[in-house]
Amino acid sequence: MGNLRTAASYARTGNIGLAQMENEEAVAAWKKLQEAAAGVALPGDELAEFLAAGGARLAAIMQALDGGDDAAARRELLALRQSFHELRRRSGFYDLGDCVFEIAPAMENLRVAAARFGEQPTAAHAGDAIATAGAFRDRLQRCNDWASAEVSAQVEFRRLIDGAIASSGELARAVMSGDAPLAHRYLIELQSYAQLLDFRYG
Repeated sequence: MGNLRTAASYARTGNIGLAQMENEEAVAAWKKLQEAAAGVALPGDELAEFLAAGGARLAAIMQALDGGDDAAARRELLALRQSFHELRRRSGFYDLGDCVFEIAPAMENLRVAAARFGEQPTAAHAGDAIATAGAFRDRLQRCNDWASAEVSAQVEFRRLIDGAIASSGELARAVMSGDAPLAHRYLIELQSYAQLLDFRYG
């Protein structure tokens, strides 16, 4: 998962060569996982199917990166990470990494609502932006609660999670005051926090 997160980050910034290196390490780790799971029998062969599908996605990611198509690589990386997250949920596993992974949809909802408010600062759009900022803040707080004592005490984690929680509140206040440019600046700041949280703890 660490390789996949890092590859996604490099692909997002256009560092194709570094993304390829991370994906190659992910492919090697995936093959070891397939070998280790070869003798494990589960109802419906869900694990075998998951690993086979994941191997195919890794091959598609490498093909996209080799062709310089970072957008396609990002889509496949996200789909693979999503499938891993869903498998963990079905299996009864959930931790900080899963919580952080779920920040992205909340961030996208906030981005859309804030953009709509910026284009048309009506009362209805302001209400939507404030509500989605609150939902995003709740998601961040949930992740803060899921962090172990060791992680929670890390300076980097505190800087990212506390900064994002504070900025989400500031964005809501900017919207309430009708200041669309200020709300946009906080949105950009929150997107950076979300990306860094995913890169480090997702």
